[in-house]
Amino acid sequence: MKDNSTFVYVTYIRTSADTLWSALTSPDFQRRYWFDTHCESDWQAGSSWRMVLPDGRVADTGEIVETPPKRLVIRWQNEFRPELKVEGPSLCVMEIEPAGDASKLTITHSIDRADSNFIRAVSGGWPRILSNLKSLLETGHVVLATKDI
Repeated sequence: MKDNSTFVYVTYIRTSADTLWSALTSPDFQRRYWFDTHCESDWQAGSSWRMVLPDGRVADTGEIVETPPKRLVIRWQNEFRPELKVEGPSLCVMEIEPAGDASKLTITHSIDRADSNFIRAVSGGWPRILSNLKSLLETGHVVLATKDI
């Protein structure tokens, strides 16, 4: 059995599942909470996916493995940091569940490698990104601006 590294983050956001899905997949909305970074895909299983930095460089690439109604699964490969790229592809699972007047969002990011530098890196990024997402959807403002990261 292979060792793996996993990061899990759960948050509850006072919004509908449809609005949350749109926020996760809309490049224009992503830029507002993801520090001017956005993702490009048609969000269909088997489609390519890439994350684009504010300066136009491609940070990550991959493939959409699974799509809604409740899960988005992305095979995710870092492209711009050699020490992370060498670790190979990871799997990012985003699950949305209704929770009363809110939606529960669970992000599980894993890689088939023990003590992964990539998982260490995303475990520092996801909390910032998802805090911004939650705040933006609930208040119309992000918690952290690009200058704060």
